[in-house]
Amino acid sequence: MARIAFLGAGSTIFAKNVLGDCILTPEIPDLSIALHDIDPVRLDDSKRMIENIARNAGRAVPVSATLDRRAALQGADFVVNAIQVGGYEPCTVTDFEIPKKYGLRQTIADTLGIGGIFRTLRTLPVLEDFARDVAEICPDALFINYSNPMAMLSGYLQRFTPVKAVGLCHSVQTCARDLLKTFRMDEHIGSCRWEIAGINHQAWLLEIEDAQGHDLYPEIKRRACAYREGREEYDGRWDLVRHEMMRRFGYYITESSEHTSEYLPYFIKSRYPELIDRFAIPLDEYPRRCVRQIDEWKKMRAELVEDHALAHMKTHEFASYIISAMVTDRPYRVHGNVLNTGLITNLPSNACVEVPCLVDRNGIQPCFVGDLPEQCAALNRTNVNVQVMTLEAATKRKKELVYMAAMLDPHASAELSMDDIVALCDDLFEAHGSWIPKYS
Repeated sequence: MARIAFLGAGSTIFAKNVLGDCILTPEIPDLSIALHDIDPVRLDDSKRMIENIARNAGRAVPVSATLDRRAALQGADFVVNAIQVGGYEPCTVTDFEIPKKYGLRQTIADTLGIGGIFRTLRTLPVLEDFARDVAEICPDALFINYSNPMAMLSGYLQRFTPVKAVGLCHSVQTCARDLLKTFRMDEHIGSCRWEIAGINHQAWLLEIEDAQGHDLYPEIKRRACAYREGREEYDGRWDLVRHEMMRRFGYYITESSEHTSEYLPYFIKSRYPELIDRFAIPLDEYPRRCVRQIDEWKKMRAELVEDHALAHMKTHEFASYIISAMVTDRPYRVHGNVLNTGLITNLPSNACVEVPCLVDRNGIQPCFVGDLPEQCAALNRTNVNVQVMTLEAATKRKKELVYMAAMLDPHASAELSMDDIVALCDDLFEAHGSWIPKYS
């Protein structure tokens, strides 16, 4: 028996991917799904969509939908979290527009930086309620977190609650493939061996070898150098930040260049505006993406919800593989975001790290990594500083600690004075209003 409670089911496309994958996994027997959201229209849309997928897959999967979170959690074996507190409007717009007044520009702002900090502050109270309900209603369930800021939210669950939790992101699965495709080394896709570890959105491709065990990094770096110098042509402009980080620090990073550019002090700099074009950095990308997705949803809704012949193709999301491994006791390897219980030995023990994990009937079992290359760990620590300080602030409800988290942020501290950072945080607290609880 596998009962899945999906919180934030109004994220219809994501619900389609995760739950559609589970429906298409026959190794998950007696599957039942409970959907929960605070938006009754989007909730009903997702229910109809999932029912269509199940029917066309030839599976009798009971699907319920409820505005009552506690009802959705009854009997759950797995809880999937995909919420976004505050949505595009008003909160995401606020996270971008107010920092702009101070000259601080962002690309995605959902994981680190000023945007990531304030997304955590407004999401954590909801997550606290989730954790309290899970601990009471389904204490043995595995809580699978897909919401950003991944490291901060997953780290909160793992450090401050009794809930069994893992954070999942899909940047690891596509990292080696995308790098090889960029430099036209497609013959190695599917057969190469790779090792990745670090923190979410800043994990490192530590090794990449072909099927015979030969190191592919030298040829990748040769082609990257030839592309940079204009001697060879590749479709690589979309990923120039990661290429530059690989050149300067030796290793490729899992998450995209638009994300990576705002986790570091080197690329988005008002003093050097030419860097934006040189590295093709898409400022304000997330708001544009939100508007595009809202417009696309208006067009796609009928296709996804009304199409009784709707089918689904399995994706590379880890959730269905985790559930299958735990139900069948057939081991499977994933990369998960877990507490650093000595897994990466040169990162702090209170960090949430992204490492290989073995999954079977015993659940998520993180694997020992050891030391990262010191330059990689050093960069990770600059991001971990912000993550753990934000959790300190959010659990104690102290503005002073929020200011400290923001002053530790690599991008904000490279652009703004301490006085401006404090003023910016105060403006964001005021603008978010009741979306964030009272801080003293």
